[in-house]
Amino acid sequence: MSASRRAFLQQAAVLGLGATLPVLAEAAHASEATALRARRPIIIDALGGIDNPNRPQAEQDDPNAIGIDARSFADARAAGLSAFNMTIGFVFGKDDPYEQSLREVAAWDAFIRRNDKLVKVHGAADIRRAHEQGRTGIILGFQNAAMMGKDARRVETFARQGVRVIQLTYNGSNQLGDGAMVPDNRGLTPFGREVVQALNQHRVLVDLSHSGERTCLDAVAASRQPIAITHTGCRAVADLPRNKTDRELRIVADKGGFVGIYFMPFLAIGRQPMAADLVAHIEHAIHVCGEDHVGIGTDGNVSAIDDMPAYMRALEQEVAQRRASGIGATGERADIVPFLPDLQGPDKFWKLAELLARRGHSENRIDKILGLNFLRTAGGVWG
Repeated sequence: MSASRRAFLQQAAVLGLGATLPVLAEAAHASEATALRARRPIIIDALGGIDNPNRPQAEQDDPNAIGIDARSFADARAAGLSAFNMTIGFVFGKDDPYEQSLREVAAWDAFIRRNDKLVKVHGAADIRRAHEQGRTGIILGFQNAAMMGKDARRVETFARQGVRVIQLTYNGSNQLGDGAMVPDNRGLTPFGREVVQALNQHRVLVDLSHSGERTCLDAVAASRQPIAITHTGCRAVADLPRNKTDRELRIVADKGGFVGIYFMPFLAIGRQPMAADLVAHIEHAIHVCGEDHVGIGTDGNVSAIDDMPAYMRALEQEVAQRRASGIGATGERADIVPFLPDLQGPDKFWKLAELLARRGHSENRIDKILGLNFLRTAGGVWG
């Protein structure tokens, strides 16, 4: 709240205008929201998507369907989304990780070429261009490095094809190290160190989301460049394996990196998290890392869910399948949706900005959280 507004409200209270204060406060908040949208800050989802979750189930089940339609583009534009890191390639399953990832890169390249509303991001300039032109930048990223097989030279193959972010592990183990759900908590393997060196060499952003603690700490130490944890929470706020310890958060920030806070079930324990939980994690991360190293990585879509009963039925099946496949994480439940019910849809970034402003965060800090911190870190790595 500005000093002038605070003085006015105090004076109004003295004059007996208390009954009108709620109306005045709401008008002030509406004015702030309008000013924020008019300012058009750069908004970057460090891990997310714009595919429409309300498409027919048969289309959602089709592994070859891209999932982005006219509503996706309209909602992304209404959300002010400048760019997002889109997960493609192998994450888990029975397909050959390398071949699947090559196919998906080619499919997404073709889709981007057909859609002038998208800009493929190779560097920070592409995000700025997308923002200025009212388009949306799409960053191609992997959430598992299993496609490297035993050959770190594959990093160059994917880098040349425009993959800009590569996460080392998913929840389980691979040839690089252990994920967050592996009790052994091994560190980075020798091959993992080789891959990190190749990622540095070819200017691909190293992502340590989902990694086990030792793998994360080892990878940060091995990297010559800043790294990112694109989508996580704070273990000190909610003690769950998918969240990062203060030690991990601090070492990433100390090396000039980026931490994106997600809108996921892991923000709270045993209940549905809400927007207030997200703010609590963001504020803790700022306390640990400093305001120059924290942003958002929603791990979700922009469009809101239209049919919640149908969605809940599908979620029950998805949670069961993830558990059966051994890729689920502690905190995933069929009765807890993987988004924030009071912070979903095209207004979610604007609402988050308003919540942060009401908590006393400055306009400059909010802009950093919404996108500038990711842009600085990733842009510096990409060159």
